[in-house]
Amino acid sequence: MVLERMTAHFFKITVQLTFLAALLSSTLHAEQLEISGKITVEQRYFFKDGQYEQQLDNGQSSVVLEPELYWHWNDGIDSITFKPFYRVDNQDDNRQHGDIRELTYVHVADAWELRLGIRKEFWGVTEFQHLVDVINQTDGVEDFDGEDKLGQQMVNLSLVNDWGIVDVFLLPGFRERTFAGEKGRLRFPFVVDKDNVQYESSAGQQHLDLAIRWSHSIGDFDLGTYWFHGTNREPLLTPSIWNEAIVFQQYYNQMDQLGLDVQATLGDWLWKFETIYRTTNAESFAATQGGFEYSFIGIFDTNLDLGLLTEYAWDSRGVVDLKTVEFGKSGSVFQNDLFMGARLAFNDMQSLEVLMGVGTDLDHNASSFLLEASRRFGENFKASLDIRLLQSSDSIAIEYALRNDDHAQFAIEWYF
Repeated sequence: MVLERMTAHFFKITVQLTFLAALLSSTLHAEQLEISGKITVEQRYFFKDGQYEQQLDNGQSSVVLEPELYWHWNDGIDSITFKPFYRVDNQDDNRQHGDIRELTYVHVADAWELRLGIRKEFWGVTEFQHLVDVINQTDGVEDFDGEDKLGQQMVNLSLVNDWGIVDVFLLPGFRERTFAGEKGRLRFPFVVDKDNVQYESSAGQQHLDLAIRWSHSIGDFDLGTYWFHGTNREPLLTPSIWNEAIVFQQYYNQMDQLGLDVQATLGDWLWKFETIYRTTNAESFAATQGGFEYSFIGIFDTNLDLGLLTEYAWDSRGVVDLKTVEFGKSGSVFQNDLFMGARLAFNDMQSLEVLMGVGTDLDHNASSFLLEASRRFGENFKASLDIRLLQSSDSIAIEYALRNDDHAQFAIEWYF
């Protein structure tokens, strides 16, 4: 444990010194500084009043600032990217938060690439769930679909070979998952206490996590496989008494995880597959997500493209059951679920796109519906509309805990 702490401390110092050197170099020899980003105004409307005490009723407004600064010098061989994030929310104090999504120094060579700092690293090919995506922690206050991620400290060396790309990751610092507060919607019956956190490792948040990934394209197939060793990104939630109230306590155990993702482009068919095998001191399990997307190009002799999606999810743990976490075991939201959807791309000047999907739990009476639509306006504006509907009469299903949280979300983004 002492070695892990010393190693983590060493890499933090290394990253800080590297950034200092890179900043000084860029100040003296910078060839170009680019400033861009976006400001988003967002409005949520919940169709029903809050299900739990203290929850907000219907309206929730927020504003998001996401600037981006990019320096590069030495003909692009060296660069620094800085992407801060801050959301102001008028209802949920937990949702009003800031993060550094990226603060990265990159050096590019002929057969390797070095990335130091804070980054987001995405892995995965499926549409409705990303099993293999393990590096970054989920930003749970942004949405409940797991798509939004917190920035992760890392040292990443990428080696380029004819037989594939090998990425080595050293992750000297852990980010705890964010959850909605007492007034927030899209949460469990009890609030997750952000100050009531325990770790299996005595190093806590300073545990040094490791990962190595190989990826390659062979003909029509894109392949990726990896091994991850470190702190589980999914906390076990246990009911606990804290300040005379019932809350969920977070517990993060250690895990080893193997992952595989495959995508095959065969004519108009796009086949997708992800699988993981995870081991902890308490349990071992496997999970899989797979399916396809079939595209109809230029339907009705127009520019409109239609993609039909079908995916199936299976998890050997079974459904999430908060009663079992006291024994160190977890569960899955998608233990035996079928997803079907359609994607419409209008291929017009405004980049109008629509995605619709339905998910069904084949073991329990639960289902969900989503609609995501977006369209550009002029040179600098984009409007989006998201609708989420959740239904369940089975108390063990996650949709049951969120059954009053059907909502529509409208957003306007200004790009600069």
